[in-house]
Amino acid sequence: MDFTNGDTDFPVRWYLIKSAFSRALPPDEYRSPSRVRKGERGIWQRRYWEHTIRDEGDYQRHFDYIHYNPVKHGHVKRVADWPYSTFHLG
Repeated sequence: MDFTNGDTDFPVRWYLIKSAFSRALPPDEYRSPSRVRKGERGIWQRRYWEHTIRDEGDYQRHFDYIHYNPVKHGHVKRVADWPYSTFHLG
């Protein structure tokens, strides 16, 4: 696939990236029975959707969503506590 000529087929790009990465995982990786039946590897979330940022407000909502995810999933109590976040850069 030639990415230099205006290619915008992001779903195909992600499919190729995920496929190559998944094939490189150790074969003894634990997978739930559901993932085995569907031929999925555990590293990737099942859902994917493409979204074009529409304006500054939309950008800010997505930015906040990403920063809040570690709190939402119980990994930390405060956004500032997640050491891998770009929150610390702002």
